[in-house]
Amino acid sequence: MMTAEGLEALRAEVDELESAGRQRIAAQIKTAREWGDLKENGEYHAAKEAQAHLETRIARLRQRLLTAEVVEVSGGDVVEFGSTVELADEQTGKTMRYTLVSQRDAVPAEGRLSIESPVALALRGRRAGEVAVVETPTAQRRLRIVSVS
Repeated sequence: MMTAEGLEALRAEVDELESAGRQRIAAQIKTAREWGDLKENGEYHAAKEAQAHLETRIARLRQRLLTAEVVEVSGGDVVEFGSTVELADEQTGKTMRYTLVSQRDAVPAEGRLSIESPVALALRGRRAGEVAVVETPTAQRRLRIVSVS
């Protein structure tokens, strides 16, 4: 599952790797070849290894593109995949804003939270004004939903 925005980001990454990424590796290989004997040329072997990693990454991303399931974000008032949720921690008063995304696209520090995370599971199906209780190893967190978009 991914949003249309996630799909576009994936396509952009593949395009960048297939163009600029491949060009960088080709330049490294060319430079390393110019240094002589390839059997004992560490830079050449490192560049070839980097090339193999790049091609593996491209293949994996292309597979993700083939199997991608794009989910339309409804923008309703119920927390679900693709929702952006503003929360207030009732104990600390701290506010936070998260967008619920696929596990692969999750970067909590950037406000993208996995739909499979404990916080997201507690929020799903709730509306603004409701409180979600999240169990943590040390205590319960009570998160009041301020808004859903």
